[in-house]
Amino acid sequence: MVIWIVFAVITTAIIASLLHPLASGRVRFNDGAAAAGRVYRDQLLELDRELLANEIGCNEYEYARAETARRLFKASEQMQEECRRLPHPHRWLRLAIAAFLPLASIGLYGLAGSPDMPSLPLQARLEDPGQDIAILVARTERHLASQPDDGRGWDVIAPIYLRAGRIADARSAYRNALRLLGPDIHRLGGLAEALMAEAQGSVDKETLDVLRQIVQLEPENPRARFYIALSSEQAGRRDEARQAFEALAKQSPPDAPWLPLVNQHIAMNGANPAAPGAVSAASGADPAAPGNPTQQDVAAAEIMNAGDRQQMIRGMVESLDAKLSADPNNFEGWMRLVRSYAVLNDRDRAAGALKRGLAAFPPAGEQGRQLLALARELGIATEGMAQ
Repeated sequence: MVIWIVFAVITTAIIASLLHPLASGRVRFNDGAAAAGRVYRDQLLELDRELLANEIGCNEYEYARAETARRLFKASEQMQEECRRLPHPHRWLRLAIAAFLPLASIGLYGLAGSPDMPSLPLQARLEDPGQDIAILVARTERHLASQPDDGRGWDVIAPIYLRAGRIADARSAYRNALRLLGPDIHRLGGLAEALMAEAQGSVDKETLDVLRQIVQLEPENPRARFYIALSSEQAGRRDEARQAFEALAKQSPPDAPWLPLVNQHIAMNGANPAAPGAVSAASGADPAAPGNPTQQDVAAAEIMNAGDRQQMIRGMVESLDAKLSADPNNFEGWMRLVRSYAVLNDRDRAAGALKRGLAAFPPAGEQGRQLLALARELGIATEGMAQ
């Protein structure tokens, strides 16, 4: 009974909202005629005023008054004629709305609605969840509560927990799946992702153990190798991290989507002025060679924020570019310059640096071949430069 009362109130509110603009009995069909009538009446009053003030003669007054009165009568007759022709223009429209909407809604609900159907209890919805993910999760959780040794159930629900942001539940589910079903690349990868999410991106000892298990199962797994290198970087072992990132870059396809990020970490750990000795460790070059940071650069970088440090790196790269233009006989400098421009995402300058480096060290020689190999590794076009 309550539902019918609700429907009646809703229907009444809708009908009232639709009929409100039509509520006035008669519509002003000719606003121009009404305005003209007001103007003519004002003109008659103005003529009386001018006559009393002796501003107009009697003959002119009578003539003007007769003409104005004639126009006033004509405008009044036009308004009356329109009112007689359409006395109630919205009558049938209002009746149609008031009658049609309730009848149509009742008929439609009788055909498509189910007012007598009882509400579906939770148990029935769990037995037939359809495409409702929340019901599917609840059903799986209820199943696992009664059968906690169902490894397949834990394996199915773990990634759902992870995508939903239930990190602690995802971690527990992945551990249960690994305990019951054994190690697997996807399960270990999911557990590592859950652990890093829980640690806000840090690669701790437990996560590192999981990543090493992935590498044991799949030595070329780029995701696991990247995070292992990242753990060295986060621990402050810059040289070890750079070597790990460089090894990953060499074994990655030229169009690998993760390669730009890997190259960025190589630059951070090998050409970053904030790391003392990093440049010389990265290339084996003399620390006094053109483009290497001074001790003052290192000290300044240690107190900079990330944005200022990045700006300092860009300035050093441009300084190295200028020094190589003046003295191009520095193979290690060209290698650093090409890689640095690629990391800074300046592909045009990287290609230009490669071309200038090959002019100093022709492609036929060993050093020229190394420059070309580096360019291919960084995804820089080398067409027409290998001759």
